[in-house]
Order: sequence, then structure tokens, then C-alpha cells
Amino acid sequence: MQCAPGTGQPGGGMESLMSLLPFVLIIVVFYFLILRPQQKRQKERQKLLESIKKGDKVITAGGVHGTVEGIEDKVLLVKIAESVKVKVERSSITTIVGVTESLEKK
Repeated sequence: MQCAPGTGQPGGGMESLMSLLPFVLIIVVFYFLILRPQQKRQKERQKLLESIKKGDKVITAGGVHGTVEGIEDKVLLVKIAESVKVKVERSSITTIVGVTESLEKK
């Protein structure tokens, strides 16, 4: 017996859904293993950069250690030696010495 033209074969919808299942699983795994942890780290970093205050000991991305002497919107004045101060971008700060050490112990 033949099917009427355009009706397709019975059960065809279920087979197409089953063929998409591996792709959906890959996307879900990708989200939970890569995207979600990255977003969490980005939020923590943003919180760290916003919490910088005068007197904090910081380390820049270039490895310069210093103490925050002044704060502007996106620029920090960092004292790196006696009577030596440099301006650095807030985003170049990788570590606040006291804060980061206490977070690592938790």
C-alpha cells in the first residue's frame, strides 16, 4: 500500500527530533562547561575592580606591585616606590593583594 503524496512516512517527525538530540546535548554541555563559568569569573573580576579603594596594595597585569594613592573613573594613581607614582588603567589590575589571598583561602 502506498502513502498519499505529501503525507510523508509515519513516524517521520520523531526521527527528525531524535537526529537533533545530539546537537542539543552538545549545546547544553558547551553552555555549562564553558560559557557559564566564564560569565561567573567575569562578574567576580568586575566586582574586584569596583572594590579597589585608596590604600589597597595591587598587582598590575605587567607585574608591577604598588599601593593605590588616587582613584579616578578608569585610571588609578599607583605608588610603586618612594616618590614614584604611575597612572594605570583600572582594567590592568589583576590582583588586590589582601582581598585575593582571602578569597583563595575559602
